[in-house]
Amino acid sequence: MQMFVNRTKELESLEKQYAADQSSLVIVYGRRRVGKTALITEFLKRHPNALYFLATEESETQNLNYFKIQVAEFAGNKLLKTAAVDWFTVFKTLIDYKTETKKIIVLDEFQYIGQSNAAFPSVMQKVWDTLLKEANVMLILCGSLVSLMKSQTLDYSSPLYGRRTGQIKLKQIPFNHYHAFFEGRTNNDLLPFYAVTGGVPKYIETFSGYTDIYKAIEQNVLNSQSFLYEEPYFLLQKEVSEIGSYFSLIKAIAMGNHKLSSIATNLGLKQTGLTKYLKVLMDLDLIEREVPVTEIAPEKSKSGLYRITDNFIAFWFRFVYPYRAYLEKGETAFVLSQIKKSFVQNYAAFVYEDVCRQKMWELSAAGTWDFHFDKVGRYWGSKTGEIDIVAIDTLGGNLVLGECKYTTTPKGLSVLHALQEKAAAMLKLTQAKNVQYILFSTAGFTQGLADEANKNTDIKLVEKL
Repeated sequence: MQMFVNRTKELESLEKQYAADQSSLVIVYGRRRVGKTALITEFLKRHPNALYFLATEESETQNLNYFKIQVAEFAGNKLLKTAAVDWFTVFKTLIDYKTETKKIIVLDEFQYIGQSNAAFPSVMQKVWDTLLKEANVMLILCGSLVSLMKSQTLDYSSPLYGRRTGQIKLKQIPFNHYHAFFEGRTNNDLLPFYAVTGGVPKYIETFSGYTDIYKAIEQNVLNSQSFLYEEPYFLLQKEVSEIGSYFSLIKAIAMGNHKLSSIATNLGLKQTGLTKYLKVLMDLDLIEREVPVTEIAPEKSKSGLYRITDNFIAFWFRFVYPYRAYLEKGETAFVLSQIKKSFVQNYAAFVYEDVCRQKMWELSAAGTWDFHFDKVGRYWGSKTGEIDIVAIDTLGGNLVLGECKYTTTPKGLSVLHALQEKAAAMLKLTQAKNVQYILFSTAGFTQGLADEANKNTDIKLVEKL
């Protein structure tokens, strides 16, 4: 099992910053458990002259004391351990300590110090401007509370604004790298696991030893002793103050309310009262506003739908949160039976559609078509109803329409014919000149459909992701 997957680009970015002739200030942030510390640890393995400091939720004074002791040990300065000093003095001691190669200073969970003292970013501004900037060092500020990291380091109002030389927002591992955690397993077999864990390395690690998805869910999500049992609480309680309001909003979306009007109705609120909550959740990469891929002005579209983008959050609010009372009373078997009733067709099937849309970019880059599209998404509306995949080559006037079938039975010509019946309307809507088709099916295709695809190069069939 590989615990460090798909971070090559981020590592290269850190290496480029390190190789620069001048000092560099890099901001690394992203939600909890997404692998920020693992990324930095991997980077530090290659560079010996590095000081890694993990801040705590204690007071600024306590953090300063811990940092002072760590610097004293790093620089071999025994007097510093007991001296009464400020941040500037400690950093100066660190810089004055000579090393053969460029020093790397990492402040992990940086936001906790700023949370304890709102003036701390200003302190770091002074340290950077008057000390570190000319010292040829690499300073990495890392944090897992996205909203605080943005306000303390990235926003225009932050004292550190404009000083960073690089930033990395670490996201979840995409499905095309998911198999690296599960030796000898096919992507189709792993789809149910991805539907629960998403691309969060810690969650994947927890599920990696299982072959039965329901056993993994029972032992790691429905079990009150597991960290995943209350994970959404921990994710949100650090980021937001009105956790109940956010929980209600996410639950409403998880239960199938995707339009702003239906969310508001479900919660008994006015639509205008939801705006700030939705924005926070979008900033945290927990939800997104999706519009039909054909929309020319997405931000003005009246067809926008809100959906949960984090698979684990979506699963938890769909299958765990509504049954918490049963779980607390030990009725795990009942809750698991409810999950089994709808997990595949009413949940995992939609995750499969997302994965297929991701696959389209991979297929395009591999030269599957003699053109490359610039838009991939889905369509819903009065023209044709729903279409799982719509890929548009705007400049070339090419269109690819697709369907995704997460099923146990091979799919036949009827699926293709239904898609072809929508082609004329979609060509007119997108102003494309040519249309091709792609069908995804986990159970493969009938001989009739396979024969048709063999005769017609405009039809592509994908069984294995």
